[in-house]
Parts: sequence; structure tokens; C-alpha cells
Amino acid sequence: MADGKLIYLSLGSNLGERAANLEHAVEALAEIGVRVLRRSSIYETEPVDFLAQPWFLNCVVEAETSLGPRQLLEGLQATERKLGSKKLVSRGPRIIDLDIIFYGAAVIREAEMEIPHPRLAERRFVLVPLAELAPEFPHPVLRRTAAELLAATPDRSVVRIWQPRQGADGSQSLGN
Repeated sequence: MADGKLIYLSLGSNLGERAANLEHAVEALAEIGVRVLRRSSIYETEPVDFLAQPWFLNCVVEAETSLGPRQLLEGLQATERKLGSKKLVSRGPRIIDLDIIFYGAAVIREAEMEIPHPRLAERRFVLVPLAELAPEFPHPVLRRTAAELLAATPDRSVVRIWQPRQGADGSQSLGN
């Protein structure tokens, strides 16, 4: 995909088999024309905004695509639906949530799409995995790197590396 745009996507899940949901979403990206180059560790994260819900598992993927921004958004929304996600409560519980963080250095402000993600600088659950993957990636509007945004964010919510549960027999469980 020599003509592909470098993109960063945020993935989150807090319902069902959270780790499996993330894995299914990463696999499904290829079906819509997104080639994953790298992915961050998985983090267990405290809910923000709407607090009365289970904790999330989150990660960030670095990928490339030849899809335009609108096609990418529509593909991600179709993937969310295909994987069973329903957004019943704004910022509430979900099987899978896929967000565009960056689409190259593009700045897009439309009614249904804002790139870079408008709340990126206020979200440790996005900034921690993003800074792991691309600490020097520059925000095209704020003119700060992912690492600088993480250091400056007012968000103090808990974001910790997720460890799969280990069974008594030594087997790993994806857990909830």
C-alpha cells in the first residue's frame, strides 16, 4: 500500500470477553482495507465521563490505509456493528469502540467527524498506548508530541498494563 496514509486508531472494550473483542476488531480491520503495522500493549483503564460501568481494555494500533477519512470512519462503524457493538449510552459500555486518533497530519472538522480526535489530549486511556507506540508523533493542531501530551494531560484516571488471568494449571485466561 505505497499510497497509504499512516493512521492511528484507538480500540476499547468493556463488555463481554474484552481481550477477545479487541483481537477480533484488529483482525477485522484488514477486511475494510486497513493494514495494521504495529499495536500497543493492552491496558486496563478506569472509565471516564460515564463512571458507572465496567473498566475497559484499550490499545492503539498504527496502520496504513488507502481509504479516505470518511470511508475509514464508515468502515470502522460497520466493523463495530458487525462485532455487536451498540452505543446505547453516550460514552457508555460497549463491546467494541473504534476511533480515529490521527489520519496522517490531516485536520478535519465536520459535523460527524473530527480528526485528530477532539478529546485526545484529555484521555490517558488513549495517550498512554499512543505514547508507547509513537512518542514523537506530532499532533498537527496542538503542535506537541504524544509523549508531551501525555505528560501535560489533566486526566489522572488509572491506566495500567493488562495481564491475562492465570489459571491454577498455568493456562492463561483472557478473562473479562
